[in-house]
Amino acid sequence: MRRRDLLLAGAALPLAARAQPAFPDRPLRLVVPFAAGTSSDIQGRLIASRMGETLGQPVVVENRAGGGGTLGAEAVAKARPDGHSLLLGSNGPLTVNPVIQPRMPYDVDTELAPIALVSRSPLTLAVKADSPIRSLAELVAAAKAKPGEITIGSSGQGSATHFLIEQFMAAAGIRLTHVPYRGSSQSIPDLIAGNVQVVMGEVSTTTPVWRGGLVRILATTGLTRSPLVPDVATLIEQGFPGLDGGSWAALMTTGGTPEAAIRTLAAAANAALADPSYQARQAEVGAQLSEAAVRSPAGLAAWLREERARTRATAAQAGIRGE
Repeated sequence: MRRRDLLLAGAALPLAARAQPAFPDRPLRLVVPFAAGTSSDIQGRLIASRMGETLGQPVVVENRAGGGGTLGAEAVAKARPDGHSLLLGSNGPLTVNPVIQPRMPYDVDTELAPIALVSRSPLTLAVKADSPIRSLAELVAAAKAKPGEITIGSSGQGSATHFLIEQFMAAAGIRLTHVPYRGSSQSIPDLIAGNVQVVMGEVSTTTPVWRGGLVRILATTGLTRSPLVPDVATLIEQGFPGLDGGSWAALMTTGGTPEAAIRTLAAAANAALADPSYQARQAEVGAQLSEAAVRSPAGLAAWLREERARTRATAAQAGIRGE
């Protein structure tokens, strides 16, 4: 009897070894690679709470700012590949820094795994309210008449706004003088003060002063019009196909995470995106829901490859390098 019991126990060992705990089996962390209160932080906290409800485990937001998002992305890239560490990635750590920085502490293709694109945040092209430039067509005409004399502010060297400026200039065949700031919170006041003539800025920063009658928005980016400024046509509508860029938020996890865990995370993310209360809050902060094609791991992976290719081409053409 004793020998038989031992044999039965031994036969059961392979089955026990194959048994895996249900995922997730403990709280998850969502690293937001920017400071608390930023648009990325808002996006992270919005999706974290709703994913936690679906997953049955809390998703705790951890702000880890620095290096244009690189420090936070590195923390997730180097974490245990079990799906319990998430990244709320964006342009900087996922498409810009890997292109313009000579040395990166992680491989964006192998050490980070895509889950779903969460949202897009359009940009605005704006002038001061009393500017003689009253339309996008007038801006292009003025820039062609006086190449390099019109100044345009961005949120910083290598930012999403900077890349859109370069892409717009190339598409329009014009030359503006780029003035980098440290965020739209600095460029917009300088626009109102008359220290810069045009600004490419985040819609959430521009719309309050637009409502106050201090600036005029000539165009927005994005595939569709922003609900915050529905009467303003997009760059695409005004004759610039392909100029749909802006800032965005993508959910990632550690490379090498089991496919089953990634599928579970993607399902939880998509459940959050389908939540009407989530959608309403997104609209309030000026963000737009991502399209269905990029809400899957495979769809997001393909989209990120395309974004990096476009970023690389723009950086090469404009000579954009990391600071």
